[in-house]
Amino acid sequence: MSDTTDHSALMDQTYRYQRLIYDVTRKYYLLGRDHLIEGMNVAPGERVLEIACGTGRNLALVRKHYPQAQLFGLDISDQMLTTARAKLGAEVALAQGDACQFDPKTLFDVAHFDHVILSYSLSMIPDWQGALTEARRHLAPGGQLHVVDFGDSAGLPGWFQRLLLAWLAKFHVSPRVTLDRAMRSCATNTDMLTVQTLYRSYAFYGHLTKGA
Repeated sequence: MSDTTDHSALMDQTYRYQRLIYDVTRKYYLLGRDHLIEGMNVAPGERVLEIACGTGRNLALVRKHYPQAQLFGLDISDQMLTTARAKLGAEVALAQGDACQFDPKTLFDVAHFDHVILSYSLSMIPDWQGALTEARRHLAPGGQLHVVDFGDSAGLPGWFQRLLLAWLAKFHVSPRVTLDRAMRSCATNTDMLTVQTLYRSYAFYGHLTKGA
């Protein structure tokens, strides 16, 4: 099997049953997601794509905040998409695909997006730098990339960091401690980039606006 097929099968296996309780359990430690969505400032009619949309929890919140936006979701796990379809209905276009290589024209019949979200997904994607580059590639000029994920937890006690890493490893999650550097490498001279840490470096937030 290809690496993409392998990863798809792994995610399906991991979340076949976890997806049923995912939203309830993850709200306690996937911090910063609501902060990201509330700050997006999506104009009516703009296209919003979430890569690795999972159960559709974030897209449901985006729809609540920005009801006139056009919403799209991509995920490699068909199991997760089963839950997302039930939650979001036909108003949100969902497709199975690889975050590191996908064609929005084929999947959604659109050329690009005004907003792309990567929320606690890069820490689960093997080629996460490739996914970051791919996300930027599918932005329209002036489009915005919104990233939130685990930080290095440098401001938190060592025992907490060790427990967190052990817990995350059970779900094939690895915090990308060089994410700030990767976003800077991904940005061009015409892009605008802001990066910050949240909750004593528990979470990382990055915002990139694509230049013309």
